Amino acid sequence: MPNMDVFMIALSIMLQGMVGIFVVIIIISLIVALMGWIGANTGKKNDGKTDAQ
Repeated sequence: MPNMDVFMIALSIMLQGMVGIFVVIIIISLIVALMGWIGANTGKKNDGKTDAQ
């Protein structure tokens, strides 16, 4: 059954690659969301200051 072993190894490598890609996508999206949230908050604070003036 060496063919089955090769198939299982290839499958595990593919799964590891897919998981890695998903992790990278999640991390990037979190960073972008965090930067957008910080930008929105600082923007609101600045708008509040300009409105107060």
